[in-house]
Amino acid sequence: MAAPRESFHMTSDEFRAHGRAVVDWVADYLDRVGDLPVASAVEPGAVRAALPPAPPERGEPFAAMLRDLDEVVMPGITHWQSPNFYGFFPCNGSGPAILGDLVSTGLGVQGMLWATSPAVTELETHVLDWVVDLLALPERFRSTGAGGGVIQDSASSATLCALIAARERAGAPYGTLAGYTSTQAHSSVEKAWRVAGLDPANLRQVPVDAAFAMRPDALATLLAADVEAGLRPTYVVATVGTTSSNAVDPLPAIAAALVGTNAWLHVDAAMSGTAAVCPEYRWIHDGLDRADSYCFNPHKWMFTSFDCDAFYVADRAALTRALSIVPEYLRNAASDSGAVVDYRDWQIPLGRRFRALKLWFVIRHYGAEGLRHHVREHVALAQELAAWIDADPRLVLSVPPPLNLVCFRHVEGDARTQALLDALNGTGEAYLTHTRLGDNLTIRVSVGATQTRREHVERLRALVDFHA
Repeated sequence: MAAPRESFHMTSDEFRAHGRAVVDWVADYLDRVGDLPVASAVEPGAVRAALPPAPPERGEPFAAMLRDLDEVVMPGITHWQSPNFYGFFPCNGSGPAILGDLVSTGLGVQGMLWATSPAVTELETHVLDWVVDLLALPERFRSTGAGGGVIQDSASSATLCALIAARERAGAPYGTLAGYTSTQAHSSVEKAWRVAGLDPANLRQVPVDAAFAMRPDALATLLAADVEAGLRPTYVVATVGTTSSNAVDPLPAIAAALVGTNAWLHVDAAMSGTAAVCPEYRWIHDGLDRADSYCFNPHKWMFTSFDCDAFYVADRAALTRALSIVPEYLRNAASDSGAVVDYRDWQIPLGRRFRALKLWFVIRHYGAEGLRHHVREHVALAQELAAWIDADPRLVLSVPPPLNLVCFRHVEGDARTQALLDALNGTGEAYLTHTRLGDNLTIRVSVGATQTRREHVERLRALVDFHA
């Protein structure tokens, strides 16, 4: 009869051996991901059907887990890290980011307070000040002044936090508060408005121009009408790089329209903000110095694994007043002194991961030079693809691409555009998604995956040419 086990933990030697196997697995995956069919082809329920109905009574060998990773999980994966993934937006990983995440998980710290691990807070503050330098963001977002940055999980959370701060600053009955964003803004704006308990009828969708950017004159008209009706303009979300078309809202004119309203201006640059590492693309942030808050996602185009959103405020006090609750069990001398930052007061949840490590690793590995190189390459490839599409009589650009998102359709209409999209995705050699622009079904090509190079975009062009 076997003696009872004294411990079921993985030993250090086992961890080293299995860890090497996992690192090898990930490295091999990244080497071969470009050769895999991009989208998963499993039917609904197929993955669950391959899993045991009940958890194991006895622990299983680690080799069995890796086997099931290959045989059960991988068939149900759409490969966002593929150089042939052009759908939605980049969701980039890279070697340094993956390793930074590994260290973060290994440390297992809970960074809710400065006191719970000072390095978690101070590294995050410092790295986000580095990002101010990298993107040439306004000085008002630097931690050395009244503002500062924090890492959220996504731009959706940043949008909600900014709205809560705006609601707090307004100091008026919720039913009187009005918000504004363009018809092309991300769905997270409407969701944040609902989550914040505000009247959905008071969120305005501002019309856009021919380039699908917010019209400041239309915003001014809506603002005036609401003030006349006794409402209080409270929150405006401008977008730098909309999801559907990569449109850039005119920040200076939007800010000018808000003069006298005390409305909070939040700028969502989720994907496109990374472009500002290159001086020639910093025009996207013209007028940002007049915004109350700003966010972009390093986990989209800055080679940093999901999740990592850099969220900045010009006045951190407005944010922390809205979100700070201090129960007795969280009180400590450092926090009470006012000399430290407690990032729990900058976000919705209490708990927080050590996300700054992976961003720190990425910036140190690539340097500003490396980041600029890859961003420029992606933009150039997208612009070349757009020029080819524009010259093809079968196809039409839906809008000139400002950066790395190409939007096009077939000249024969929606049915032919849908057939083209289905054919392209059906090859397994590319994955693209769609939207609607000006009532036209539109194919989107987002060029920005970590491994995407010229040969991949040229292959996509050949596929479009064949199936168009």
